[in-house]
Amino acid sequence: MSLPATAESIDLASEAKSRPEAITILYRVLENPAASSEALRVKEQAIAKLSELLREENRGEDLRGLLTTLRPFFSLIPKAKTAKIVRGIIDAVAKIPNSTDLQISLCKEMVEWTRAEKRTFLRQRVEARLAALLMDSKEYSEALTLLSGLVKEVRRLDDKLLLVDIDLLESKLHFSLRNLPKAKAALTAARTAANAIYVPPAQQGTIDLQSGILHAEEKDYKTAYSYFFEAFEAFNALDDPRAVYSLKYMLLCKIMVNQADDVAGIISSKALKFLGPELDAMKAVADAYSKRSLKLFETALQDFKAQLDEDPIVHRHLSSLYDTLLEQNLCRLIEPFSRVEIGHIASLIELPVEHVEKKLSQMILDKKFAGTLDQGVGCLIIFDDPKTDAIFPATLETIQNMGKVVDSLFVRSAKIMA
Repeated sequence: MSLPATAESIDLASEAKSRPEAITILYRVLENPAASSEALRVKEQAIAKLSELLREENRGEDLRGLLTTLRPFFSLIPKAKTAKIVRGIIDAVAKIPNSTDLQISLCKEMVEWTRAEKRTFLRQRVEARLAALLMDSKEYSEALTLLSGLVKEVRRLDDKLLLVDIDLLESKLHFSLRNLPKAKAALTAARTAANAIYVPPAQQGTIDLQSGILHAEEKDYKTAYSYFFEAFEAFNALDDPRAVYSLKYMLLCKIMVNQADDVAGIISSKALKFLGPELDAMKAVADAYSKRSLKLFETALQDFKAQLDEDPIVHRHLSSLYDTLLEQNLCRLIEPFSRVEIGHIASLIELPVEHVEKKLSQMILDKKFAGTLDQGVGCLIIFDDPKTDAIFPATLETIQNMGKVVDSLFVRSAKIMA
C-alpha cells in the first residue's frame, strides 16, 4: 500500500528505527501515483534519501532496480532533473565496494534507455562514465571505440565542459596504451577547450595532474614537479583524496632529479595531514637513494609493495632509478679489479649472484664497460679501455680538407678556361 507523497511521509522515514524500515517507507512513497508539483518535489527528496540508504546498505542491485522502476516517473519531470537523479544513483552505486561490473552493466542499460528516449545530453554523460569504467577495467579497445564516436559528437555540439572530460579521459586511455604522442594531443585538446570556459578547480587539478604524468614520462621532471604542485594545491583546497597522490608524485620528481634530501623538508612543511603509507614509501625510497644503498632500496620496494610496485606511474620511474643505482654501484665496485669473482661482487653489493651476473652481462652488451663473463669459473674479466690513436681521425680530416681545396681549384680553373 502506497503512502501519500508529502513531507510528513519523508519525516516518517527519517524517524524510522532501522534502515530497512526507512527504505520500505520511501518505496511506498514512490508507489503513490500523485503527479502534482508538490508530490513530484517530495518524490525527488524520497529518491535522494532512498539512494543514500541503499548505498549504506550496499544494495547495488536494488539501486539498479530503482533506476528501472523510476522510468515512468522520469517522463513527468524535466530532463535536467532526470539527468541529476540518474547520475546521483550511478554515483551511489560507485561508492559500493567491488561494484565495477555492476556499474558497467548499469551504464550500458542507461545508454540504451537514453538512446531510445532521445535524451542526448544524459546519454553523452553516461557514455563518458562508461568509458572511464571500461578503462579502469582494462577494456581499452572497447573504451577507445566508445570515446572516438563520443568525441566527434560532442565537438559537433560544442559542449566544452563535457569535451574537457572526454579529452582528459582519452589522454589517460592513450597513456595506458603507451601511446604518448596521442596522449599529449588529447591533453592539448582538453587544455584548449578548458581555456574557453570556466573550469571547476577539481577539473583543473585533474588536467595539471595528467600534464605532470606526461612530462614525467618524458623525463622532464622539473616541469612535471610544477604541474604536480599545482594539482596538489587544487586538490588540497578541496580536500580531494587525490591530493596525496599529487604530493607523492612531487616527491618522486625530487628523487629523480637527485634532490632526494628535499623530500623530508617537503613532507614536514606541506604534508603533515597526509602522513601515511604513501608518503612513508617515498620517504624510504628517498633515504635509500641518498645513501646509494640498493639493500635499503629493495627493502623499501618490499615493505611498500602496494604503494610503489602497484602504482604504475611510480613503478615505471623507480625501475629506471633502480637500474641506474645498480649500474653506478657495480661500476664503482669493479673499478679496482681486472679479474674478480662474481660471488665477491654479489657479497659486496648484498644481492643474489644470479641477479648480479645478469646485470653485468647486460652492462657489457650495452658497452657500459669493456669485459667478459667467464661462467665456467664464475669470474668477471675486465679489459682496459682501448685507447684510440689520434692520428687516424687527424689524417682523415687532412684528406677531407685537401679534397675541398682541390674542388675549389677545379671550380676556379673552369671559370678561367670559360
